[in-house]
Amino acid sequence: MYDSVIKTMPSSYTYPLLIKHLLHTPLAHAPSQEIVYQGRVRMTYAQLKIRIAQLANGLQKLGVEKGMTVAVMDWDSHRYLECYFTVPMMGAILQTVNVRLSPAEIAYTINHAQADVLLVHSDFLPIVESLRDKLETVRTMVLIDEQGAVSASQKIAFAEEYEALLASSSECYDFPDFDENTRATTFYTTGTTGLPKGVYFSHRQLVLHTLSVMAALASPESGQRFHRGDVYMPLTPMFHVHAWGMPYIATVMGVKQVYPGRYVPERIANLIREEDVTFSHCVGTILHMLLRCPEASSTDFSKWKVVIGGSPLSHGLASEALAHGIDVFTGYGMSETCPVLTLAQLKPDGEPADSDEAIRLRCKTGLPVPLVDLRIVDEDMRDIPHDGAASGEIVARAPWLTEGYLDDPEASARLWAGGYLHTHDVARIGADGFVQITDRMKDIIKSGGEWISSLEIESLISTHPGVAEVAVVGIADEKWGERPAVLVVPREDSAAPITEDDIRRHVLAFSEKGQISKYAVPQVVKIVDALEKTSVGKLNKKALRERFGI
Repeated sequence: MYDSVIKTMPSSYTYPLLIKHLLHTPLAHAPSQEIVYQGRVRMTYAQLKIRIAQLANGLQKLGVEKGMTVAVMDWDSHRYLECYFTVPMMGAILQTVNVRLSPAEIAYTINHAQADVLLVHSDFLPIVESLRDKLETVRTMVLIDEQGAVSASQKIAFAEEYEALLASSSECYDFPDFDENTRATTFYTTGTTGLPKGVYFSHRQLVLHTLSVMAALASPESGQRFHRGDVYMPLTPMFHVHAWGMPYIATVMGVKQVYPGRYVPERIANLIREEDVTFSHCVGTILHMLLRCPEASSTDFSKWKVVIGGSPLSHGLASEALAHGIDVFTGYGMSETCPVLTLAQLKPDGEPADSDEAIRLRCKTGLPVPLVDLRIVDEDMRDIPHDGAASGEIVARAPWLTEGYLDDPEASARLWAGGYLHTHDVARIGADGFVQITDRMKDIIKSGGEWISSLEIESLISTHPGVAEVAVVGIADEKWGERPAVLVVPREDSAAPITEDDIRRHVLAFSEKGQISKYAVPQVVKIVDALEKTSVGKLNKKALRERFGI
């Protein structure tokens, strides 16, 4: 027996899965559709095509060739969208620099990625100026100056200003074909220990992720979906995992796109209202800030669909969002997975019995999107029972998962041990196929011989009307091994100040109902002003332990 491999004709086009091909549909279907930046810059998809060509010609004049790396430090903008396409389409590599890292970490990531060219917004000039002598590979810098006059820099000689570079460049560029497995992007993980790790993705991986997630989002009958009539605005930074891949999806669909720049809650609310935004994605922190800003009270959110990822969607935040008319639901993935693996979309034959059931389903980790092979396994890589009770680690395969960490073969081997990508997320899975993450392996609390989910306790405490934000960590206990400790940020508009005993009683009530173990009732509760977060808005539990001595 042998494989019947299809032979190609000499004159046929093999159609490599390249990012440039994502532009065919919007240019054919919606060339006049708008792309908006902060409500003050507007262009069409037809103009996007021209600007992509101009940027390619400009970068080529600066010496950019195949295989080189172009790094970008910018807010969420139409410029970033142009870079998402232009740089990979040239055969170069786009590095999306996390501007929220420390200056030392920013320098490390740019050097580690071996960036040749750096595009930098004027807001980040102080950082780049301080790093000038520490950037080992960057030979050319382009300034992004939104004020229309090139900002003075005493330390950096910029080759060009971004808009001037485009204006002086041809509107035509013949983007070549090449191997679809060519690296397209590089960015860096944001862990709480050690140096950031570089992850990378090919054209093929990005195209397949785009098509699969687009299919998943378009599949529901109603609700939790993204379609051609929507207006898209990202609220996940474009430096972070390709803004979850959504700008590529929005572009393929030819929808109106709105880019907010720096995240200012009042501006975001205004853009939702003035540009009729209907679809976004963000971490829960951003949604929490937005719902509490003054502009929120005069904004109609009833047409807005929001995917929450990066950290769990708590029951309290989901309830508040639904009360504002927001169609909120969970998406799950990680930097190494490009990122989307699952979406918590309600099944057409599984109408929730009541509002509590609807909230519970929306807060679940969800169902795998097409082409994702997701398993929950024990330490011997055996599948756990699909009974909603047993716990194990999520491992996955999909055609868009990173092949490893840049120049780190040992960590890459650990990531892919046993032929599956290891997420280090602990989860359960029910008979209905819905996955529910219970914790990170490093954050699970082991008390009295039981595993306690810090995420579950956080979600329950979030339903207390006086709680704005909450974090739960494990602390050593001589008798029980570990016990949960709770840090609570109170709501400013709460009718009465909350106390530590209020929180204990709130958790105890769930324990007495049998919803959680008695070991989940916190031993320590602290009322605090704010919670430490990572650069992408996740709770930084390592920093919280250090800060509060727990």
